[in-house]
Formats: sequence, structure tokens, C-alpha cells
Amino acid sequence: MNLLSLLIFAPLLFALLIVVLPSSLRAGFKYINLLATLVQLGISILIYLQFKTGSGFAGVNVESQFQFLQKLPWINLDLGSMGHMQIDYFVGIDGISITLVMLTSVVMVIAALASWEIKSNLKGYFALFLLLNTAIVGVFCALDFFLFYIFYELMLLPLYFLIGMWGGARRQYAAIKFFLYTLFGSVFMLLVMIGLYLSVKDPVTGNHTFNMIQMMNPANYDAGSVFSVLAHKTIFGISARIVGFVVLFIAFAIKVPVVPLHTWLPDAHVEAPTPVSIILAGVLLKVGGYGIIRICLGIFPDIAAAGAWWLGLLGVISIIYGALNALAQRDLKRLIAYSSVSHMGFVLLGIASQTTEGISGALMQMVSHGFLSTMLFFLVGVIYNRVHDREIYHFHGLGNLMPKYTTFVLIAFFASLGLPGLSAFMGESFSLLGAFKSTSVNGFLPYWMAVTGSVGVLLSAAYFLWTLQRMFFGSLSLKGGDVWKAALVDLNTREVLTLLPLAALALALGIMPSLVFDKVNESVLALVHFLGNK
Repeated sequence: MNLLSLLIFAPLLFALLIVVLPSSLRAGFKYINLLATLVQLGISILIYLQFKTGSGFAGVNVESQFQFLQKLPWINLDLGSMGHMQIDYFVGIDGISITLVMLTSVVMVIAALASWEIKSNLKGYFALFLLLNTAIVGVFCALDFFLFYIFYELMLLPLYFLIGMWGGARRQYAAIKFFLYTLFGSVFMLLVMIGLYLSVKDPVTGNHTFNMIQMMNPANYDAGSVFSVLAHKTIFGISARIVGFVVLFIAFAIKVPVVPLHTWLPDAHVEAPTPVSIILAGVLLKVGGYGIIRICLGIFPDIAAAGAWWLGLLGVISIIYGALNALAQRDLKRLIAYSSVSHMGFVLLGIASQTTEGISGALMQMVSHGFLSTMLFFLVGVIYNRVHDREIYHFHGLGNLMPKYTTFVLIAFFASLGLPGLSAFMGESFSLLGAFKSTSVNGFLPYWMAVTGSVGVLLSAAYFLWTLQRMFFGSLSLKGGDVWKAALVDLNTREVLTLLPLAALALALGIMPSLVFDKVNESVLALVHFLGNK
């Protein structure tokens, strides 16, 4: 069996095992769930090690960047005089995908360990958890747009129930808001996907195709089709290609999330249980960034170049707006949620630059933020599980009471604010470098965007350091008094073992960014060359 298919569907097999087992074995479900994520992590590591790099840049063929390809006929329809419809199960990964697949596998192991706090309806929870796992990995591996859409939509259902059933007091509101925002983008994405299918023909069979690689080649478009570059078709008086790009961008920008499409995120994070917050911040936001790179830039490179200024502007707005909102928060979990909006703004700014440095920095930022946000939300969950409170001003001097916990908080905070030698510094630096370079190389972004984006680094230092001062330094003072003092025991063995690899990754990616850059380099070079020859 193809390793990628095994990677995608292994969690689903474990989910089916949990479903068929009797509920009386509920105590073992968490171990089955953890085993499933560890198996997936093992397969991911094997794929990562077998992924070939250093094959050279000759030819600059986007399709040649993909490895572990598997293509099987899935849906076949004879349409009579209209031809033949074939939808393939088509998966493969390039350097961009492999880094996000590895990120997903690590984050899902941490989320599995955090899921031990779940006490009710364990069979339903872990079955949905593993179904979500399959959907996320499927998105990063799918090369057929129809298959991509199936996996993309499949993420929605488990997340809706995981938030709505196991969340906080306002969980139904948060779940419905998340559902509606995502569904809004997905419905219109479906229309564009159908338009692309009717516009593109496979050069070998002559049939229309959902193959995303074929969609990247302008030569495969029917001359008079709606999304053909040469046809100059319009929708409501606007270029059809602009409409297609904007619709797809909005769908993915909701996931990133980009201001002003971000309002679902703080509510979802605050109400979601800790493991679901970990998945939301650690992986789900990266699906949005991946979609913009793979589909928006890959299929509509001409519109991406023409609209780079607007993409950069949205990135800068997200950086500053998210940071200022984080400064204003009193709830620790909401502060971290808004910090995610700010940090993902660097991703959009790097993508908008359409330079090798910028896109590489955006990918590094996605990977770094995935690990760091996972660590931060797990740390928030530790406090909340002990005293059921997250109000920043209700805690003071925690460093005296929980030294091990404070050590990990220091690592997570300093890594997140971009301290040199830690992972976020590399992502933010290269994103800003790409933005500066874009000004002189292709003229997409003005200097002030890069300068303004760098202010976000200062603001992130402000809200993280201020939070450290308020919660962890000084004399011990807790709102709950002695009751809280007794409950706030330091990290146990499971929590330390969960946090150690995340802290190690934050350091490793800061010292050895080649762990990411070496894998993504050729794919990014091919993409930038493709964008330059649109």
C-alpha cells in the first residue's frame, strides 16, 4: 500500500475499531487514540526521511516536485455525447506538503495526550478526533481538486461536534459560528471548482479533469472556457479569473484567519476543550495558508501577482490588529488566540511577496507557529484543568508555586515573540526579508508594509512579557486563596513528557532551520519560477 494512503487512512481504521468496541472498554479508548497518532507519526517520519531533495533545479517543473504519487480511478461516468467524467483518487506530496504533514502528525500526538482530560462520551469523542485526523492529512496530500474538497469539507463535521459537545458554556454559539463561517467559504469554493473542471482538459485523454497539477498549466484550458487566460471572460462585469481567485482566497482566508474574517477564532478557542484548541491553532490555520499557496497562487498566478499589494496589506493589518487585541485581553486563552491572528499575518505577508525568501519564511512560520501554539494552548489547559479559571489578573507569582510550569511558559513565550535562536525568529525574519526584497525585485510590496509588519514583533514582545510580569513574577497572590494554592500543583510526568518535545522543536528549528528549509527549497524555487513565468 502507498505510504501516503496508509498515512491518511490509518487513523480512520483506528476510529472504526473504537466504534465497534463496547463502551465498557471506555478506559482503553484514549490508549487506542494515542497509538493511532503514534503510528501516524512513525509513518510521517519514514516519509520525511525517504523524501528526496537535492535533485537539482533543472527544468523547474512543478509536477516533478511531487513524490509518493498514487493515482487510482475513483468515479467514472459515461456522459454520452458530452464525453467521459473520471475523478481520480490522486495523492502526492512535495516539499511544501511534507513539512505540514510532519507538523500535523506531531500536533495530533500532543492533542491525543491532552485528550486525557475528556471524561464524557469517550467513544464519540475519540472517533471524531481520528476522523478529523484523516481529513486534515488528506487535505495536505490530495492533488485532485474534488478529493481535496471532500477532505476539506470532512474537517468541518468533526470540529463542529468536538466544539459543540465538549466545549465550554457557550460552545453551541462558537460551534455554529465556526460552521457558518467555514461553510460560507466552502459553498462558493465548490462553484469555482466546477468552473475549473469545465475549463481544463487532460492533454492525454481529452476529458475534463479535477487534476490540480493540470489546472496549473494554462495550456490545458479550453480557449473559450470561463477561466482561460486568453478568453477574457467576465462574471458580473469582473474578470472571471479575478472572481475565481477572490472566492478561493476568501475560503482559505477564513481558515488562516485573515482580518476581517477572523472573528470566529477567539470564540472557538475560548469555548473549545484544550485538545481541540491545539488542533485549531496547530493545524487548522495552516490549511488556510496551504490552500492559498497551493491553489490560489498555483492556479491563478497572474491574479496573485496583480493582487499582491492587497494580500500584503491584509497581512500587515492582521499582524497589527491581532497584536493590539492580544494586548487588550484579560483571558489568557483569548490572548493566545489573538496572537495567532497576528503571527499568521506574517504568513500572508511572506506569501504576498512571491519571493523565495518570503514563501520559505511563510512555511517556516506556519510550522513554528503550529508547534508553539500547541505548546501555549496545552499550558493554558494545565491551569484551567486545575482551577477552572484563565483570567490573567487572578494569578500572580505563579513562578514561586509552579517552577517547572513557568519554565515551559518562558520557553513558549520567548520563542513566540521571535527571540533569535528559537523557531519563530526564523519564520518572521524570512517573511519580512521577502517583503523587503519584493519591493526591489518585483515591486509588489512597498517598504512601509515590511516596516509596519516588523512592528508586530515589538507588539508580540509587549503582550507576552507583560503577561509574564502579571502572572508569574512577584509574590504569590491567587484569587482563589489557599484552595487554588492547593490545586495548582506543578506539572506531572505526562505533562512534562508532552511539553518536552515541543520545547525541543522550538529550539531545534531555531538552530537548524534546514530541517524545514532543505525540504521546501526546491518546491518553493519551482513555485517562484512558475509565478515569474505566469
